[in-house]
Amino acid sequence: QVQLVESGGGSVQPGGSLRLSCAASRSIFSIYNMGWYRQAPGNQRELVATITISGRTNYADSVKGRFTISRDSAKNTVYLQMNSLKPEDTAVYFCNAQQIMTSAYYWGQGTQVTVSS
Repeated sequence: QVQLVESGGGSVQPGGSLRLSCAASRSIFSIYNMGWYRQAPGNQRELVATITISGRTNYADSVKGRFTISRDSAKNTVYLQMNSLKPEDTAVYFCNAQQIMTSAYYWGQGTQVTVSS
């Protein structure tokens, strides 16, 4: 079992920045790919960014060049640095962990990001 706790959400004006954090309950980065997803009201949950156990990253086209996913193994924490935020980035952001061998996956509780003037 893995618990994921997100933090760092909030309200920001367009063009602003936020950094989201996802703290895992134990050391998992050697066997879990990690990702950030988001869900806006009335929309399906969508992929934002992922980082594999080898450190390879992948981004949705809508956030490329603006968002950066990273991790700190010593802190069991994954980050999502979000720059040049737009109103369309408004959503609840969820952290995800997927085990590479079993495909078992876990979600955090989500953190709200609101981009508005």
